[in-house]
Amino acid sequence: MSSTEASENKKPHLPEDYDTKISSVLPYYSFFHKETINLIRSLPSAPNIWLDTGCGTGSLVTKAIEQFPDTKFLMLDPSEGMLQQAREKLSSCTPERIEFLRASPTQEFSQKLDERPDVITAIQCHHYLSHENRARAVKICHELLKKDGLFITFENIRPLTEKGVDVGKKYWSEFQSTHGRNEEEIEMHLQRFDTEYFPITVEEHLKLLRETGFGTVELFWYSYMQAGFYCIK
Repeated sequence: MSSTEASENKKPHLPEDYDTKISSVLPYYSFFHKETINLIRSLPSAPNIWLDTGCGTGSLVTKAIEQFPDTKFLMLDPSEGMLQQAREKLSSCTPERIEFLRASPTQEFSQKLDERPDVITAIQCHHYLSHENRARAVKICHELLKKDGLFITFENIRPLTEKGVDVGKKYWSEFQSTHGRNEEEIEMHLQRFDTEYFPITVEEHLKLLRETGFGTVELFWYSYMQAGFYCIK
């Protein structure tokens, strides 16, 4: 197994730590969910089927499920531990509203779905992948979607220049410091850049999404070293 392949099998945090840590690590993380929901609400009609890949502990769907009362949510994550936490978090929902798929990374997903999703979201889950596996993950999302379906993804982003990388890391470290992380924690996190996760530039994202076959490809969010894109099949 290569170092890249090994890193793709690692989780950024243990499942039990994820929700408490991520908001101190990622600037505006709650807005990734808020703006994803706002964008989907702007569609001509609410989605019938919404697949959330890399769903983690179910935080996005927990926020979305009340706003989309007629939508069925499909939950997918590589970690069975994450899915179990999501099951507990969403245990009050009726079974007709939530379906938990077999644990799988997006690029290896092969489970047959009863109906194609109208929406697929992938929030902060594909930047751990190699270039080849990231392309495969995006292709699978494209293939799963209905025609005119919407794909939304947020990822860590590589600035356009090496100087930009240096500035971005310092900028990001200041955010983490003001949110209670110590110097050792911050340094360990920043060392994961290009070793445990593999960010690409906005330009590279746009190129990949277009080459996958999406007819509409747009950048709709950028802050610190994270960006959000939406695409229409």
